[in-house]
Amino acid sequence: MATKDRSGFGKAGEAARAARRNRYIERLIEDEELRGSLIAAYGAARSAYGRMSNGKPASKALFEDRKLQNELRDAASALRDAANTLREPPRKAKRRRGGIGRKLVLLAIAGVLALALSEDLRGKVLDLLFGAEDEFEYSSTTAPVEPAPEPAPAS
Repeated sequence: MATKDRSGFGKAGEAARAARRNRYIERLIEDEELRGSLIAAYGAARSAYGRMSNGKPASKALFEDRKLQNELRDAASALRDAANTLREPPRKAKRRRGGIGRKLVLLAIAGVLALALSEDLRGKVLDLLFGAEDEFEYSSTTAPVEPAPEPAPAS
């Protein structure tokens, strides 16, 4: 007697669960480097296929078309990288240690905002950096210029 699928998806649900248990598919979902290699391989292979299906005989295109050769080489290299990545054990996710970098960025942003919005705080910081402004009275050491004598009225 077959068991009834409770999710309501029937065979599709079973296939999804089987795919989820597959270590290669799980690795593909989790490993960004693997996905990048496979996408690069697909792009290069698709481009090479486009160059080969332009009407020339395939043998002639393979031997004479340098761009096609480069695209095939790139596709093979990307597939090799993907295969090597699959052979390696999965990398452990890097654990953040409390997000210290993120906290420092938030603290710096808060400090800049506080300085921008508070004139008193801005003045205190400038006093700490450049020293307090001294209030001073300016007194000139030169004698004031005497006005020129007025010319006598002509009579």
